[in-house]
Amino acid sequence: MNIERLKRILKGVKDGNIEINTALEHLKHLPYEEIRMNPNNAAFACIDHHRELRCGFPEVVFGAGKNIEELTRIVSLLLDKGNDVMITRTSKDVYQTLLEIDSRLIYYEQARIIALKHSQKISCPDARVLIVSGGTTDIPVAEEAAVTAEMFGVGVERLYDVGVAGIHRLLDRSNKLRAASVIIVVAGMEGALASVVGGLVSVPVIAVPTSVGYGASFHGLAALLTMLNSCAPGVAVVNIDNGFGAGYFAGMMMREKVK
Repeated sequence: MNIERLKRILKGVKDGNIEINTALEHLKHLPYEEIRMNPNNAAFACIDHHRELRCGFPEVVFGAGKNIEELTRIVSLLLDKGNDVMITRTSKDVYQTLLEIDSRLIYYEQARIIALKHSQKISCPDARVLIVSGGTTDIPVAEEAAVTAEMFGVGVERLYDVGVAGIHRLLDRSNKLRAASVIIVVAGMEGALASVVGGLVSVPVIAVPTSVGYGASFHGLAALLTMLNSCAPGVAVVNIDNGFGAGYFAGMMMREKVK
């Protein structure tokens, strides 16, 4: 239940175009709705229709670990209530099945995200999020951050494969760094890129450690600890490979910036 749909229902009641009982039917599952495979089973999901009203962004579905029947039921319910749809950590096979529900769904292959945003306009036109990746292998996590921020209606730019092993590649694009409102830095290995960027700019930096690296990187733990111990101020850190969390946080910051 998004804000615009709720406004239309209330206005319809006020203007006499919608019967009270009809409006109640629309609202009876606000704020959440349980989904069961059959009436005798326990609910396997509780869809939070109230999330956008509370938080400004609808519920996002974590796709990993859910079977296709569960995802089909969840997506069908979200679409029925007029919500935007966003499924993270999913596959093209799942997308091909869900297309049967709504052909408008889009699959962002590198980000592993299935999404449908009803309004495509940029709601924060003066706010730019710059996504910076250390290496090409970090791009899937960077794209998860980028697509998530774009779902907020934020303008996103990308600057990939500019890690510290060839730092001149980053310094040559210093104009892009200075033009950004928020920068998301995605890097594996030792994770030093976030500190470098943080020392060059006057805007917030969201650091995303990735699990990219050799044995002693400990699946991203080395990059995480480097970023947490950054000597550059203004760097905040999310969890390993959590591009979604970084994109979401950047989207929230940009929304507040333009209010």
